[in-house]
Amino acid sequence: MTSGLAILAGDGRLPVQLHQAVPDALCVVFEGMAHQLASENLHVCQFERLQSLFELLKHHEISKIVMAGAMSRPQLDPAKFDAFMHNIAPDFIKVLQKGDDTVLRYVITLFEDQGFDVVAPQDIALELTLPAGAAVGALPDAQLADVAYADQILRNMSRLDIGQGVVVEGGHVLGIETLQGTEALLDFVAITSSSLRSSQGGVLVKRPKVNQDMRVDVPTIGPQTIRQAAKAGLSGIVISPDNVLVLDRDTTLSLAKSLGVFILAQDPEL
Repeated sequence: MTSGLAILAGDGRLPVQLHQAVPDALCVVFEGMAHQLASENLHVCQFERLQSLFELLKHHEISKIVMAGAMSRPQLDPAKFDAFMHNIAPDFIKVLQKGDDTVLRYVITLFEDQGFDVVAPQDIALELTLPAGAAVGALPDAQLADVAYADQILRNMSRLDIGQGVVVEGGHVLGIETLQGTEALLDFVAITSSSLRSSQGGVLVKRPKVNQDMRVDVPTIGPQTIRQAAKAGLSGIVISPDNVLVLDRDTTLSLAKSLGVFILAQDPEL
């Protein structure tokens, strides 16, 4: 008997930590998609055969679904479609041409229509986030304007469904997060010419998109984010309290302290 929870897992540490938090959760991965879960008791499904997935979940008396981890858009093979996929294929294929938010909302609806409750990772393991005011180090007064500017940029990016992060330094935008993700953003900042940089160091602001469905694509930082931020010469990171996942939280906070990278959980000023 499971907990009634199924983890639909992609790549990265988040599905692993969720499984550690709920060891009896049913774990599902998709054929051809990377993941870091142990091979035992793992169910491998195909995007082309969603009806089989729904039947598996119902057989195991699953009531709640959590979607976690990075997952690329599937390359669908129509020859493998089951009856359910044949019925939704025209709409599904159209949706796949749109932004991440649209795709994820559509997928959530598919599961909800089958009677499953789609829940947020932070609802399964609240210890993955930081409460308001939690901090490592302190945000320098000189960078308050940079954070405010970053929040203005993020609000505009949200309307275009672009990304969840931006780096600002001395009033200048050094990079925005796009489809390639936060790691690519920080790599880009790291190779920026010193002639374009400020001596005070930049700040990464990472937040959910405005009106984002917080059950999927939750913004995330972790130890690798801290290492890259330090390498890129950033002073620190500002995140939204309770709504940004902090993977391997103790390690992340300890690493930030040792590398002199501040972390602040603070809501944006409206």
